[in-house]
Amino acid sequence: MRRKAYRATRVKDVEVARLTADKAGEPVSVGIDMGKHSFYAVCRWTDGTFERPWKIDNPGDILGFVELLERLGQGRKRQVAMESSGTYGDALRQALADAGIELQRVSGKAAHDYAEIFDGVPSQHDGKDAAVVAELAALGKSVEWKYRPAADWDQEVAYWVDWMIGQRQILGLWQGRLEALLARHWPEATRVLAVRSVTLLKALGHYGSPEALAADAEASERLARWGGQFLDKRKIDRLVGEAGRSGGVRAGPWEKRRLQDFARQALQARQQGQAGQRRLRALAKGHEVLQAQGQAVGVPTACVLWVKTGDPRAYYAAAAYRKALGLNLVERSSGEHQGALHISKRGSAVSRQWLYFAVLRLVQKAGVRPWYEAQKARDPDAAQRVLVALMRKLALALHQIGVQQTVFDPQRLLAQVGVAKVAKRASMGAPALGSTV
Repeated sequence: MRRKAYRATRVKDVEVARLTADKAGEPVSVGIDMGKHSFYAVCRWTDGTFERPWKIDNPGDILGFVELLERLGQGRKRQVAMESSGTYGDALRQALADAGIELQRVSGKAAHDYAEIFDGVPSQHDGKDAAVVAELAALGKSVEWKYRPAADWDQEVAYWVDWMIGQRQILGLWQGRLEALLARHWPEATRVLAVRSVTLLKALGHYGSPEALAADAEASERLARWGGQFLDKRKIDRLVGEAGRSGGVRAGPWEKRRLQDFARQALQARQQGQAGQRRLRALAKGHEVLQAQGQAVGVPTACVLWVKTGDPRAYYAAAAYRKALGLNLVERSSGEHQGALHISKRGSAVSRQWLYFAVLRLVQKAGVRPWYEAQKARDPDAAQRVLVALMRKLALALHQIGVQQTVFDPQRLLAQVGVAKVAKRASMGAPALGSTV
């Protein structure tokens, strides 16, 4: 390796004629390491030699860089490759597609693992990473990566998915703050209604303190109106009674306002998230994949998987779809050390989160919740493993449902992890295995 081999040259100072003076017709691979404000590119020739890195401002130098690649590709085979880089590389990908330059994608994991093999040093930095990408592409370790602008429908679905997820995160933020405030000013409230309860949020937004609720003669009627048919009268009476004898710290005027405003913000986030779900259901009408998967996990969750993981029909097998969700099993063992199997957690964490919620709903609807709760009380780790196993099986089922439009059978899914007998006993009215009567 040459001294200071990774010293970068600005792309505006690169002279293609000098670069290719003694390389007539020789194929070249160009590796790109993407960054937010700048990125680096390295040329690799077929004899294994490399040029010094080029530094390109992002996005200011993109068009100049593309023109340089066009000149570099005249009279020779040219290969351009980069790692997947989130949104940082989208402007470059668009410019390359507009110029008709084919782009290859190199796995980030492959580039990371190859770093020490490349030059014997396990270091990683921009210039070296670009050279590693060029090397892996030249060795055939890349795949075609076409840039396809999203259609209007896909853009709208992605918008509402992000909106729905964002509002749920905001809701969680306000609920967390409210829970801390209630523990100080009204600790009895969350023993009657959960902090996520719409009735409790409306009560906090209206009254702001237990004293104000207890002083209102029409409090019971208001709570009944807010809770509707889902709120039991005994809970209403208990909440009003607990407000009158609360042992929490009395709220001052600004503390009362804080409780009111936080509760109103939580309600607003909840309503906005529900609006996003309604719009997604409308957009999914007539879409065979989303409708089919929606029967198993709900249309909003199916939309999240579509946006964050992709069309299941684009995966050659169900196992590949599960792997993209980060639910494939991996282990790290060496010599006498036998590592435990665990999911890889690669891919979208958001997809896994929503799939986890879907499995929790499935456990409840299939009539095996008492069994699950008993398992959780006896061995929380074992119960968690059951949920992960269901997630893995559900990922395979969702691929099958989306591709072949088959009917989802939850009992068949439960049977694969040994839960079907529990569900059958529950449906017959018998106590679930492992539960107490």
